[in-house]
Amino acid sequence: MTHLLKFDHIGITVADIDLVTEFFVGLGLEIEGRTFVEGEFIDTVCGIPGARCEVVMLRPPGGGTTLELARFVRPDHLPGSPEAMANVLGLRNVCFQVDDLDAVLAELAKDGYGLVGGVGVYEDIVRMAYVRGPEGIVVSLSDQIG
Repeated sequence: MTHLLKFDHIGITVADIDLVTEFFVGLGLEIEGRTFVEGEFIDTVCGIPGARCEVVMLRPPGGGTTLELARFVRPDHLPGSPEAMANVLGLRNVCFQVDDLDAVLAELAKDGYGLVGGVGVYEDIVRMAYVRGPEGIVVSLSDQIG
């Protein structure tokens, strides 16, 4: 019994929404919209009375699942662990398929974003790397090779 229709979006709470938006736009996502949300809806969904969020929705080229960046204006955000590794419980990364992994990694390195580990190859099918972006967000990048 399933009621699932589609994968709609992934949400990430951030402190510096402009910096994180710039990072994901640099990867190739496009801004779908930007707004503030407050009132009964967000209070009910988040369970935080009096909440106000700034939200940026990003979409991949050609459509698909969107990425929601949210910055709490009130209450203030609570710090997470920007150094969390892959074995820490919770959402650890968001993955994008790219057409030239080495080029993307070089561009990100120029902006100061480095590898968490190294570039791995899985059964001569895919190359993948984790990059730690702004605020400790881990982005997995994969390149189909076979």
